[in-house]
Amino acid sequence: MSSNGNFTPPKTVVLVGLMGAGKTCIGKKLAQTLKLPFVDADVEIEKAAGCTISEIFEEHGEVYFRDRERLVIQRLLEGPVQILSTGGGAFMDELTRSTITEKGISLWLRADLDILVERTSRRNHRPLLRNGNHREILSRLIKERYPIYEQADITTESEEGSADLTTRNALLGLQNFCHAS
Repeated sequence: MSSNGNFTPPKTVVLVGLMGAGKTCIGKKLAQTLKLPFVDADVEIEKAAGCTISEIFEEHGEVYFRDRERLVIQRLLEGPVQILSTGGGAFMDELTRSTITEKGISLWLRADLDILVERTSRRNHRPLLRNGNHREILSRLIKERYPIYEQADITTESEEGSADLTTRNALLGLQNFCHAS
């Protein structure tokens, strides 16, 4: 897969979407294609806190976590252009969303419920899915979050099958958005 020559986005590309949408996988592929660094906001939050996101949730709660997340994303958007993967709830925070809108290019990886359920059932590290039926929780999150995710600059379907296809579609959306801006 190749980009069209020397295309570089003018701002950091911020991947948003629900857990299981493929933000890390597609983000790494986009970064490789565009020859940009890939940064996972959740990893950076854990580094800054010195503990896991699950531990932050358990010890301090979601409000505290969102405050830390906002500060880390803000800091990362001040740096050089990169591909930034965010946690599923990051774009829901109005201040974080405003910062992303101002300093980055938001790219929503949209996936349907069946895909999200299948992908999230592979691992059990997601705090919001620990206590309940994955399908019910993800269905509720889709209803709550998709209307907000729709505010992203670009939407790309994260479909079953080849991650290369989703990456190509994300790249096309990004190029079209940047050339139209």
